[in-house]
Amino acid sequence: MNAPCDLDWSTANQRLLVAEFARLRRLLGDADATPDAAAIESARGRMPGAAAIDSLASLFALSNFERDVLLLAAGVEMDARLAALCAAHGPAGSVAGASFGLALAVLPDAHWSALTPVAPLRRQRLVGIDEQDGLTGSRLRIDERVLHYIGGLNYLDHRLQAMLHPVATPTLLAEVHRRGADAIVARMRDGSAAPRPVLLHGDDADGQRDLAATVAAELGLALYRLRGADLPGTAHEQDALATLWRREAALLGAGLLIEMADDDGSAVLAAMLARIDGPVLVSCRQLPAIALASEALAVDRPQAPEQRALWRTALGERAAAMAPTIDTLAGQYRLSARRVAELAAGVGADPTTGEHGRLLGACRHAEARIGDLARAVESRAGWNDLVLPDAQRDMLRQMAVHVRQRLTVLYDWGFADRGSRGLGLASLFWGDSGTGKTLAAEVLATELDLALFRIDLSSVVSKYIGETEKNLRRVFDDAEALGAILLFDEADALFGKRSEVKDSHDRYANIEVSYLLQRMESYQGLAILTTNHRQALDNAFSRRLRFVVHFPFPDARQREAIWRTVFPADTPLAGIDFARLGNLAVAGGTIRNIALSAAFLAADAGTAVSMPLLRRAAHLEAAKRDKPFSDAETRGWT
Repeated sequence: MNAPCDLDWSTANQRLLVAEFARLRRLLGDADATPDAAAIESARGRMPGAAAIDSLASLFALSNFERDVLLLAAGVEMDARLAALCAAHGPAGSVAGASFGLALAVLPDAHWSALTPVAPLRRQRLVGIDEQDGLTGSRLRIDERVLHYIGGLNYLDHRLQAMLHPVATPTLLAEVHRRGADAIVARMRDGSAAPRPVLLHGDDADGQRDLAATVAAELGLALYRLRGADLPGTAHEQDALATLWRREAALLGAGLLIEMADDDGSAVLAAMLARIDGPVLVSCRQLPAIALASEALAVDRPQAPEQRALWRTALGERAAAMAPTIDTLAGQYRLSARRVAELAAGVGADPTTGEHGRLLGACRHAEARIGDLARAVESRAGWNDLVLPDAQRDMLRQMAVHVRQRLTVLYDWGFADRGSRGLGLASLFWGDSGTGKTLAAEVLATELDLALFRIDLSSVVSKYIGETEKNLRRVFDDAEALGAILLFDEADALFGKRSEVKDSHDRYANIEVSYLLQRMESYQGLAILTTNHRQALDNAFSRRLRFVVHFPFPDARQREAIWRTVFPADTPLAGIDFARLGNLAVAGGTIRNIALSAAFLAADAGTAVSMPLLRRAAHLEAAKRDKPFSDAETRGWT
């Protein structure tokens, strides 16, 4: 019967090692080494858990002889008397150490196959040999990582610490991701076949990492992540990494997550997956274009109903008081569960102290990853700044209603259950330059309290095949997380009609337009296309537009209204005849330019803005466009 476990594990492990080393010294002829098998079993019985050497032997299926070889190599480093005995059995003048020949001579149950490269001792890099004196005469060297493990210290191999990083178990996980994790765990626990790599693909990188960590936790494993960019390229380096990881996975009880970026090599990934054993998951935005014996699971940022559930869970007791805010957040933003948890934890606990505004503001600025492909537009304009016919204003207000009520209509009332087609909010603003298309987008952004990004076509469109689609995917995906309004100014340059295929350039240009059609239809935020020439757009876009708003050239009454609103309240005015100004046939953008130019002329002259200064500014603006006004058009501006 085992003795009571009255020692802590580390002390008991050390006492067992002392007894084991004494047994080895006795085999080497040390008469003072007294422990026998009963003493070793007594020391083992007092352990609160398995000894490190026993765990190692079990993990790598070592025979008794292989276990003793490993103990002998460890004893040389930890027991000076054992090292001296090994040196005494070696050739004269040799360095203290144990050789395989010595192990074969003195250890019981010896077998030659123990030191072959395919046997566990060398295949798992538990020991190595100095091959200077042949296989049997060379010194056995225990790997430092294994030596410390036997001594009771279990840590990630120092050769991997720069590449592998631990992943914490998430505090919040979307229900759809939890179901995916449960399915993966069930398959991995099924012992009917070796576990296959699992490919997690989609636009939720945080969700993929959290799902992988949940899988590992359910399996009782730690999780480490490795960047795809750090995967070695040569077969020799891949073998070395795979061997080290295979040993670490066993010693630490760990799984591996390989995080692939778009530009990481899929061929290198395939080569590594073919070499790595154990639970392995891969996260990526798109499935690699390689044939792998693996399973795939889409992990995208949660949809609106799950966003609402995540916010309710993250806010806890505050959720009831913030129900309207939660609905707004869920309807406008697609954030990862991790980001929801961070934002909820970062605001105050008292809903009466402006938590609503702070939370909306935090979500609005949660991401900023599209800055190099789009320019943020600061939106300050309101409805009073926009002069349009009533029909157009009503349509713009309806656009705001559709954004606000997406969650209720599409998800609570079930429209989204009938398919994802036609659920987007893509809209077209068309009309002459300066009629208020961009201003209307700013008004909507202000009304909805959403970020507005103008797409920089020079950054998005690339001459390299496939790069335009990649840029557009990044713009749409990241804007969706922001809940941002996307503004494609002069959209006919990017959304033009598909042409007859005459060469490879035409074919890939058509592919880009087709990709845009798909993304416009699936984009869950508000995307606004503006153009001066509606007929230049591909006809297929019209079928995917929720709203089409025509911005007509303003009539005299509307132009007068624009003139009355164009000057800030602090601008000094003198004798302005707004009715006469409204007779000038120019669009709102030109009116603003004239007003601004006249203000500078007035400031330079030290006077108020007057009709003569406005007449001079109007002629300067016309000269810039090489379309001068006639004297009749500005007659009476005195």
